[in-house]
Amino acid sequence: MRRLGWWDLAAVAVTAVTVLITLREPPYGPEEWGTWIVLGAFLVFYAAYARWFIPGAGPGAPMGHFIVIAVVFAAIIGFGCGFEPAFAIMQTFIYPFLWFSSPGTRSAIAANLLIAVALAVGYAVLDGPGDIFSGVPTALFSVGFSIALGLWITRIAEHGEERGRLLDELQAAQGQLAVMHRDSGVLEERGRLAREIHDTIAQSLTGLVMVAQRAGNRLEPLEGEAAASAHSDVELIEQMAREALTEARGLVASLTPVESEAGLADALRRLATSFERETGVRVSVAADADALDRELEVVLLRCAQEGLANVRKHARAEHATIEIAAGPAEVVLVVRDDGVGPRGAVPGEGGFGVAGMRDRVALVGGEFAFGPGATGGTVLRVVVPRTDAGAPITAPPSTPTAKGSPT
Repeated sequence: MRRLGWWDLAAVAVTAVTVLITLREPPYGPEEWGTWIVLGAFLVFYAAYARWFIPGAGPGAPMGHFIVIAVVFAAIIGFGCGFEPAFAIMQTFIYPFLWFSSPGTRSAIAANLLIAVALAVGYAVLDGPGDIFSGVPTALFSVGFSIALGLWITRIAEHGEERGRLLDELQAAQGQLAVMHRDSGVLEERGRLAREIHDTIAQSLTGLVMVAQRAGNRLEPLEGEAAASAHSDVELIEQMAREALTEARGLVASLTPVESEAGLADALRRLATSFERETGVRVSVAADADALDRELEVVLLRCAQEGLANVRKHARAEHATIEIAAGPAEVVLVVRDDGVGPRGAVPGEGGFGVAGMRDRVALVGGEFAFGPGATGGTVLRVVVPRTDAGAPITAPPSTPTAKGSPT
């Protein structure tokens, strides 16, 4: 609207200057009255119609409206110059206006030539038919200057738009690079933590299990109530150490980075293979997720890791499946198992893993559901909107029967 205000000011100013020129030599006759009427018609047409097609105030003038504006302005300047030669000062407004509101360079040049013809005709009417060429030099000079200046400004504007586009692309690339650096840092830190836990806590727990087993073997030959109590305590120590070792190994597995440079489907298969080797739970993968955005791949991969972590900790399952289906507008991830089911899990009691998954999914505008499967076990379903285009359309997996939070 700020640009529109400047055009309004320019229209009023050029009209006022023309009126002042006509007022310099009283008395006033038909020429002055005719000039004022044409100026009034110009202001009315500009305010009621032409100003709404200025770029920035509206969508710009379509070709049909632009032709109307050019023809009316040509008629106005032709009639005005027929009454008063100083009316040619209106060119200082009309030529730039036509350049700014035109739908293209060719239409702007054609409109400028039309104004020049109208200007020459107006001078011919003023000076008489015998001097039809008296206004031609002025018209040619003005239209030549207008076209040259308009083409120059148009070229500058095109360069400015190109630079703006390149700047936007550069900023987008910088943003993507920052995200990649951040993700790389997160992966490195997860890997470091996994190595630290594996080399310290997990190794210590392994040693504790071995010591408990050795102590239990030494206590077996002994008899008596004290020996039986000590043997029971050693067995409890061994059981607790084994459970802690299982938790530590699960934590190491969940923290270990699973790279997805080769694609999400390949990363999920490697994740399933590693999970089977560590837990004995068979995991099958069915992934149709080509050409996904990198951020969505990371979100889906982390959600799959968390789903398998819940299977490891709570499901007591023999088989699990990971399914990914990419639709035209969203991607669906389903992790299901044949274990004991959610067993009345209470939302909010899922620990840090589930809270992190919920936050990660929410950041990309997605949602997740957790509940018992139709034939038993547990189903985790994550739906995220996709930001790319052109991926194949597939039927999404079946939805869970209830919502909640994993235990």
